[in-house]
Amino acid sequence: MNATLTYVMLTRDFDKSLASTASDPVVKRESAYFEAHIGKIKSVDDFMKDQRIYAYALKAYGLSDMAYAKGLIRKVLTQGVSDGKSLANTLNDSRYKALASAFDFAANGVSTTSSASLVASVKSAYVEAALETRVGGENEGARMALYFKRVAPTVASAYGLLADKTLLSVVQTAFGLSASMSSQDIDRQAKTIGSLLKIGDLKDPAKLQKLIERFTARYDMNNPTGAATAPLSAMQVTTPEISQSLLMSLANLKLGGA
Repeated sequence: MNATLTYVMLTRDFDKSLASTASDPVVKRESAYFEAHIGKIKSVDDFMKDQRIYAYALKAYGLSDMAYAKGLIRKVLTQGVSDGKSLANTLNDSRYKALASAFDFAANGVSTTSSASLVASVKSAYVEAALETRVGGENEGARMALYFKRVAPTVASAYGLLADKTLLSVVQTAFGLSASMSSQDIDRQAKTIGSLLKIGDLKDPAKLQKLIERFTARYDMNNPTGAATAPLSAMQVTTPEISQSLLMSLANLKLGGA
């Protein structure tokens, strides 16, 4: 199936899709471990030391690719979100603020992980991320659409889209932008994106859905019938490479812009 059909089928009964993913043996095992051990995590140090809790939480908030950057993650969690100048609040990537808001040791101390709502929200986010991973093995475009649906509403500026390679790729594909734009000046990229869409519209379910439909249609045009079932390495996905230097530049920018 192409990205459009795969996405429609999954979201038509999304609760059923999530329930199916939650019952997967690996997902079930990791969720059980998280639920059984999260109450023992009383500090940022505890969080960083338990590799399974650490990996589970980062996957839940879409940060698995940054698991190696323990210094960055530690600083994000240590500073919390109460101070407007904290790292989580000044990074353009909304995933860090979501993580720091959930595990707000800076504000809540040892009681941070005793909240039933925290356990439920993290488990829910993890299952969604696991669903996206599974779908990506079948159709990368559908995975990107699901991820965009989940994460895009949390973005505060065009820089937030630029900081996340999947979000950026969805926008580039939807509007027919070349992946080579990633080599341009960051402010110029943000201005281009701001001229094409209003960031506030990403919080509107109807407008968000229209953008996703636009993306999947163009993705399927770029990846005709047969590509969806081919190995991902053979697919011509329009995901640009973002250098570490660019990511760090984005990280150091203040929130704002288009």
